[in-house]
Amino acid sequence: MTSANTSRVAVIGAGSWGTALAMVAARNHHQVSLWAREPEVASEINRTGRNPFYLSEFDLPKNILATTVVEDAVKGTSFSILVVPSHALREMTERLRSNLTKEMVLVSAAKGVENNSLMRMEEVVRDALHGAFEPRYVALSGPSFALEVAKGDPTAVVAASRDRESSEMIQRSLSSGSFRIYTNTDVIGVELGGAVKNVVAIAAGVVRGLGFGTNAVAAIITRGLAEITRLAMAQGARAETMAGLAGLGDLVLTCTGELSRNRRVGIELGRGRKLSEILGEMREVAEGVRTTKSIYELGQRLNIEMPITASIYALLYQDKPASEAANELMGRPLKRE
Repeated sequence: MTSANTSRVAVIGAGSWGTALAMVAARNHHQVSLWAREPEVASEINRTGRNPFYLSEFDLPKNILATTVVEDAVKGTSFSILVVPSHALREMTERLRSNLTKEMVLVSAAKGVENNSLMRMEEVVRDALHGAFEPRYVALSGPSFALEVAKGDPTAVVAASRDRESSEMIQRSLSSGSFRIYTNTDVIGVELGGAVKNVVAIAAGVVRGLGFGTNAVAAIITRGLAEITRLAMAQGARAETMAGLAGLGDLVLTCTGELSRNRRVGIELGRGRKLSEILGEMREVAEGVRTTKSIYELGQRLNIEMPITASIYALLYQDKPASEAANELMGRPLKRE
């Protein structure tokens, strides 16, 4: 039986986070079309009710139908959630452009800043639409591991939009007793918080991989938050956003949580392994690796002091040894806080 609030919803991307968000939407009684890039993922979801690669231990709700035809997925939907890596968002938006309408709410769950253009995800979507229409855009961010969301563990996230009606629609459509959505109008702050925390998480992983303790991680988190805040406010964000779920909340989770892919990359780098070897073992994207380059260049462009980002950039892109990067991270000149 469908309720009056039931909608057709598209989730574009069937990795862990896309699968978890499809489960959230389906549990709220929406008819969910889940787009998967790999045909074997789509066919297995439809045949067995399980994603063979991501969150494979969970039985998916029966109101999730997988497809490999992305244009079909978004047709007739009230909102579409784009859960692709940040570097793929432009191509996906361009691919979907002729199937999107100005009434549809576009939700981006990607966390990053595009290489070369240095655009946030909101800017990428607008640019990719080529002025066809002004999108009803919502950024979905905050501290949320996919596994815990799939399990139904309590989670709180943020839906940010310049259009309050759009963010409130997503809040109503996806919130539940265990998945709470707060709204915000500071899209810049929410998106930059979600992007830069991945860079800081690599740094937190590096110090752990080198054998340092939680004192060092706490210092990285604290100084990382200051770094994120400087960059975000220079772009027009509000300071209070950085103290909220999309700032401090997501930063703490990603820097300390065992499920954090970016932290894991940092740990392995701290142990002396090569980046290519680490990434070769990972099925899913660690967004912080690409985002480090964008954030470093954005900081340079804006003349913002970002020492943690600079150290991780040197580690990832200039072959600086992890021990040297850590010395830079922990050995800044003594000065007033």
